[in-house]
Amino acid sequence: MTAQPSPAGERRHSALLTSTVAQQLLDAMRSGASTAAVSLDLGVTEERVALDAATVSIGATSLSRTTLEEILAAPNQCFEWAAGAWRPLSVFSETTGWVRTLRPTADAPTTVVAGFPMHRIVGTTPLADAQAKVRALGRPRGRVLDTATGLGYTAIELARTASEVVTIELDAAALELARRNPWSAPLFDTPSIRMLTGDATEVVHTFADREFAAVLHDPPTPQLGGKLYSSAFYAELRRILRPGGRLFHYVGDPTSGRAGRATAGVARRLTDAGFVEVRRDKTAFGVVAVAPRWTRRRHHGRANLRR
Repeated sequence: MTAQPSPAGERRHSALLTSTVAQQLLDAMRSGASTAAVSLDLGVTEERVALDAATVSIGATSLSRTTLEEILAAPNQCFEWAAGAWRPLSVFSETTGWVRTLRPTADAPTTVVAGFPMHRIVGTTPLADAQAKVRALGRPRGRVLDTATGLGYTAIELARTASEVVTIELDAAALELARRNPWSAPLFDTPSIRMLTGDATEVVHTFADREFAAVLHDPPTPQLGGKLYSSAFYAELRRILRPGGRLFHYVGDPTSGRAGRATAGVARRLTDAGFVEVRRDKTAFGVVAVAPRWTRRRHHGRANLRR
């Protein structure tokens, strides 16, 4: 992943606080320290802040022990300074009606949408999750499609090997949250990443046949994703893939009842849409499929094969 913690770096985003940072600051205050080195951008950089027994100074803002204790009691929230107070970072979507929040993890945060974390966080991290999905595609080169931008972690990881990454996001609120997430900065800074806003099931019709070397399809859950799990959409993904191009479709833990049933349905519909070599990838929690290298056509009553 492009973004990595860098204690010597300079923070580029507004200060963000988590329960981990609150604990570090409270410990420093109790010890009588006059300064403390903490990360105010979710681990991307580290800086030193001034404090005394009652308050912490972050720029022109003072932070009381009471506020730190409130942040400490909310381990699944990221807090930012807004409207004169430290508040949980959230964005309401006019498009979907969903509230999006950032949830801290051991490395980059995940986003929570309608109560669902958008990355695997049990036994792994959002960065490791993104890397596993890209590995399932075999580190693709050429032009690659990422169907659901979100916080941009998969697009950033794809850009490490692909010549161009086209990434689609339905919800402007998702991109707003990404802009306020320090770990998403490469999404906006990497020249080879091209961002489109729209419904992927509609945007896909604007692409030419065989335009992409690979597709990474990481939709929300079936309850939220709807048409992103449809046979019609899968047929479009096959159309825009080059012969032999690979698709990775995230579904969820194949050992769980609901995700296991969903995985079977996804595999069946991908096969019906014309994909071959359809198989489960248990490491990345999804399905890998390949666009056929050969197609059939009828000629004078005979079936001929062509590339």
